[in-house]
Amino acid sequence: MEHALSPATLAELRRPRPYPAVSVLTPTHRREPESGQDPVRLRNVVTEARRRLESDPAVTRDRRNEVVAQLDRALAEVDLAHAEDGLAIFAAPGEHQVWSLARAVPERVVLSDTFLTRNLVAAQVAERPFWALSVSADLVTLWSGGEDRVVRDRSGGFPLERRRENFDAERQMQIGDLKSAFRGEGTRQFFREADTAMSTVLREQPRPLYVTGEPAALSLLDEVGSVAKCAVHVPHGGLAHAGPEAVWQALRPVLEAEARKDTTAVMQELTSARGRRTYAAGLDELWQSVREGRVRLLAVEENFRATVSDLGDHLVPALPGDLDAREDIVDEIVEQCLETGAEVRFVPDGTLGDANGIAGVLRY
Repeated sequence: MEHALSPATLAELRRPRPYPAVSVLTPTHRREPESGQDPVRLRNVVTEARRRLESDPAVTRDRRNEVVAQLDRALAEVDLAHAEDGLAIFAAPGEHQVWSLARAVPERVVLSDTFLTRNLVAAQVAERPFWALSVSADLVTLWSGGEDRVVRDRSGGFPLERRRENFDAERQMQIGDLKSAFRGEGTRQFFREADTAMSTVLREQPRPLYVTGEPAALSLLDEVGSVAKCAVHVPHGGLAHAGPEAVWQALRPVLEAEARKDTTAVMQELTSARGRRTYAAGLDELWQSVREGRVRLLAVEENFRATVSDLGDHLVPALPGDLDAREDIVDEIVEQCLETGAEVRFVPDGTLGDANGIAGVLRY
């Protein structure tokens, strides 16, 4: 199952497909007892997708059989033992993808000439993706991080390993000579290569960057390159050779502190916007402003969801049984904001007070 949504991957997902491109979304759960219902719900929603394909007169028999085969292959790849909060399955002639999402999604089936990506985009932003670079004298490892995990990432040619005869950073550490490992020209050149590789990754996939390592390693990386200067330093050695759990535990308190700082900054901007009369709050007001491209900063409480009916000029809470209700209007607003170049920040529930879960700073 896929987790990380890069700009290139998103562009590929959004390109037009031969009809029908099938999007299947369903909520999932991380823990028992709720997760016990996930296999049944997944089978039911995939069965609904097959039924929709069968009943659509615009889908030929051969095309239907091909897409159903792709759905079956996708279903076989689903790993509910490691489920998060939502699941998206995409299937079209000749291809399929399975995405695990750290954000709840509405249960739905969509047949179109493009895949439904707004829930992926919102989930990616809510997860606050980041990079972590763990440096040592002989190995530099890249980690891709999200809400509650890090995984090794091979973007940019990472991990980078330095092999040199008689070079033994571990022995130097044991004899108290670790600093010397970061004084030689060989180590400087190795760190320059790591800096260049990381710069390429950041250009292709901009994210906050955290750098871990011994203080001497962090100092050298800062001296010979540019990426460490804009990164958060975490002075913790040994993580270049460690597993993801050790890296996550070292980063977790730093990430929590950064999240608190980010929330404070967002609230300060919203308060300032009130004084300048560039403040907007609530779904209806934000939806209008988003469609006009006026939103510069959007703040959304982490678990805020809403089902609405679109009356054209206004959004109103949907009535029970409304077949035209928009279940993922918050994700639509998030994606539209990103499309128009706005910043999107997710904040803890209750942070926005009387804004009813969503607020923004307008450009004008």
